[in-house]
Amino acid sequence: MSDAIQLLQAEMRACRQCVDAGYDVTPPAVVAGRLSAKMMTIGQAPGITEVEAKRPFNAGSGQRLFQWLAEAGIEEQWFRSTQYMTAVTKCYPGRAKGGSGDRVPSRAEQTLCHPFLAREIELVRPALIIPIGKLAIELFYPRGMKLTEIIGTQKQVEASWVVPLPHSSGASRWHQTEENRALIAQAVALIGSHFRRLFPDGAQTL
Repeated sequence: MSDAIQLLQAEMRACRQCVDAGYDVTPPAVVAGRLSAKMMTIGQAPGITEVEAKRPFNAGSGQRLFQWLAEAGIEEQWFRSTQYMTAVTKCYPGRAKGGSGDRVPSRAEQTLCHPFLAREIELVRPALIIPIGKLAIELFYPRGMKLTEIIGTQKQVEASWVVPLPHSSGASRWHQTEENRALIAQAVALIGSHFRRLFPDGAQTL
C-alpha cells in the first residue's frame, strides 16, 4: 500500500495539466509524506524556495508554521519525516502581478489539482488535517466565513478532525495582531491535544 502513495506522488510530479491549459505555473509538484501519517498539513501552493528545495514549507512560512507546531509539542524533523505535507495546488504559481507575495491559484487551477488532493486524503486517511491559509480552509469551512470565526475552532469531517491555521507566510499580516495571536494560540492548543491523543508516548523518534 505504501507503493500507492509513492506512485501518486510521482504522478503529481509528472503532471502538466495546468501548463497545458496555459497557466503560468512552475512544475514539478512539491509534496512529501508517508502513507502511515496520522497528521496532514494542507497549504495553498508551494513557493519558489519550496520548488528549489523540493520540500513543502521550506522558507519563512515554514519557520512560522513549525514555531506554531513546536508550541503544540511537535518537532519539525520528526513531523517532516513521519507525517504528510501537501497543498491545494501542487506547483509554484509564480509571483502576484503588481503586488507582494505569490499569485493565488485560480479556481480553475484548484479544480484541476483537486483530484490529487482527494486521492491523497483517501489514501492517507489522516486523523488530523491542518489546513493553512484561506484556500485550504475553504475546503472545509464555508467560503464566506471570516478567519476570526474559524481560527481556534475545530470540526470533524468524516474520519478526520480539522484544525485550521492562518497563512504562515511573511506576506500575511493576519497573525500580527494580539487578538489574532490569541486565536492562533487556541488553534495550537487544539493541535497539541490531538497530537497527544494520537501519539501518547510522544513518538518523537525517527
